[in-house]
Amino acid sequence: MLYWLQQLQIKRWQHNTSLVKIPAEPSTTSTQLCQLPSAPWEAPPAPPVPLTPPAPTVLSAPSVSSVTNESAQEAKTGGKSSPSSSMNKREKKMTSSLQPSGEKVSGKEGSPVDKLSRLQHEVFTLTEELKSQKELVRLLHKALEAAQQEKRTSKQFLSAAGEQERLELVRHKERCIADLDGRLEALLKDKEELEQRLAMQDCQVNELQQHVQLMMEKNNAKQEVILKLSEQVAACMADPQRTVANSMGTETFCRLQEKIENLKDDIEAHKIQNKFLNCEIYQLTKLWRNSSEEKGLLMKCAYVEAKNCQIESKYLVVLRRLQESKGLDSSQQEMVKRLIEDSLQGDKKDGFKLNPVSEYDDYGFKTIPDYEVEDVKLLAKIQALEILSNNLRNNEMVDKPLRTRWANYLASRPLDQLAPSPELKGLIRCGIPVEYREQVWRWIVRTRTQVSRKWNPNRYQELRKHCEVSEHLASRQIRLDLHRTLTSNKHFSSPTSDAVQKLQRILLAFSWQNPTIGYCQGLNRLAAIALLVLKGKEDAFWCLVAVVEIIMPQDYYSKTLTASQADQRVFRDFLAEKMPRLMAHFKEHSIDHSLITFNWFLVVFVESLVSDILLRAWDAFLYEGTKVIFRYALALFKYNEEDILKIHDNLEIYQYLRFFTKTISDGRKLMTIVFNDMNPFPMKLLKNRREFHMERLTAELLELERIQEEFVKEQQVECKDKDLDTAVNEDEEVIQTAVSLHHTS
Repeated sequence: MLYWLQQLQIKRWQHNTSLVKIPAEPSTTSTQLCQLPSAPWEAPPAPPVPLTPPAPTVLSAPSVSSVTNESAQEAKTGGKSSPSSSMNKREKKMTSSLQPSGEKVSGKEGSPVDKLSRLQHEVFTLTEELKSQKELVRLLHKALEAAQQEKRTSKQFLSAAGEQERLELVRHKERCIADLDGRLEALLKDKEELEQRLAMQDCQVNELQQHVQLMMEKNNAKQEVILKLSEQVAACMADPQRTVANSMGTETFCRLQEKIENLKDDIEAHKIQNKFLNCEIYQLTKLWRNSSEEKGLLMKCAYVEAKNCQIESKYLVVLRRLQESKGLDSSQQEMVKRLIEDSLQGDKKDGFKLNPVSEYDDYGFKTIPDYEVEDVKLLAKIQALEILSNNLRNNEMVDKPLRTRWANYLASRPLDQLAPSPELKGLIRCGIPVEYREQVWRWIVRTRTQVSRKWNPNRYQELRKHCEVSEHLASRQIRLDLHRTLTSNKHFSSPTSDAVQKLQRILLAFSWQNPTIGYCQGLNRLAAIALLVLKGKEDAFWCLVAVVEIIMPQDYYSKTLTASQADQRVFRDFLAEKMPRLMAHFKEHSIDHSLITFNWFLVVFVESLVSDILLRAWDAFLYEGTKVIFRYALALFKYNEEDILKIHDNLEIYQYLRFFTKTISDGRKLMTIVFNDMNPFPMKLLKNRREFHMERLTAELLELERIQEEFVKEQQVECKDKDLDTAVNEDEEVIQTAVSLHHTS
């Protein structure tokens, strides 16, 4: 509200100042009608006096000197004159300017041309005043809207029933303010980047201009040399009988001609080079002028193509539903089948695209799932269109500003001097760009394992030597799981690939690093992700150590998987709190979600999410810990909650839950759910619930062990009874044998 009132005062002051300045033209003697300004606190000026017909009278206006004198007098008095007196002065000025002054004005000044110019100037003045008044009205509307908005907010705040609702309103406003601050920060950084680029382009243009100037000076110098040499050649040609003493010799003359020819060639080359430099300067200048237009055009093209992909995706979804429907006759089914075939073959006929989807991403993952079933290829095409649409929409609006933010953040500090901070946490939650992910991951891993590394810096080399000397019991299971690791990644597709061999060495070294675990199925996927990003075997090994021994709770990968089972119970509690409808739906249809989510937690969503979303989840997981796993697991169910609620068959729900995570392609929407919609999510609450369920689970396991021991004892007693029965049977057989022998004798 105050802002718009300030803008109103500024506009009125500018309007009044513009009216004081009277343009004077020395070439003409025509006078102009002037209206003095009124202060913001004064009443609006009186309506203009209608002009009389230009028959015997001539309009006159106060001169510039009179206005200046009046302004000087007002300045001397300090502006203390009352509003009414200032109004009377203006009315007198206007009246005197409109009165006839036949004695002072000559016949030339009263010509129709002068009258027409005065009328035109008056029309121009009134038009400008009308524009300023419209601007004031607009500002008043803005101020009124702001005041009404404040009134509604205050009314809503005061009408809230309890303190909790008021607190929620305040938090909502704080979130809005934080969001606006983030946008403002991003825009300011974009502005700084554009200014830096503009400065660089200006420097390039200046350098090229200096280079062109230097080349032109060289050309002028060489042209002067050519003129002098040409004069000498002309003199020699005019007097060929001149002696060597008076002029140059024959050899010198030949060398001079060769030098002239070389200089001419150099000049031609420099002229061509100057043309190229001028063209380059022109292109740079054109690029500088049209960069914003080209950027806007590219963004518009990307938006149009993204919209086209969305429409095509919706069309294919409709075809898929028609394909699954059972109410179509044979002709309609055949038509739907042909339409699907045409859409699947349409990619081969497509022309140029701004951002085509490549088969593999930067880490070797397939960007589009490879379905072997012919009917499911339609689903792959739908997912490919969604991925392309999201890439086009996020590239200009999200990814480029994010890269700029990361570049500015890392430019001010070396990677080895990074420190945990709210700014770094926010950047990591948004996702680490590919060009910085390896370096940031390496810093996170070294920070988490610095104690172990200081204690034994050559630990990995020692473990590798130990693996060469003796074979671990888990080596056989490791070799079996190597060929099941990341089958959709091109780096692990061949059994003889270099990545597979590195992975085996890392897993064998870890089996000796932690003998209590040795090897657990799932560690191969964790190590494979670390190897793809960090690339080095030792860095990947320490990343696996950080995940298993530091980030994850104890006994998470033990033989009993106690901590993993406890996390599933904790997740069930959070799911019931955050999404009660979905939890009731699962209970109604007897769905055990842990059959699906247990693997999510064990391998941190590897092979369950699209690679881009997976790596962003790992970015936050390595920095913040296991809380991120709970956030993403809840967000995955929230993302598709409505679709799951529409399914009412037990088997269909299980089938949907097994593959629905791979169909999520909008990583930005999922990230918003993870870090905004799942709030609040305090770490203290997570720890308390873990301790509670760990105690209950440990008690249940102890009870189960007691029952097993009792069962073993009962089995041992039964075995003794069976031994007694067999002994009695043997005695009976001996007696029967003796009796039979007696009878025969």
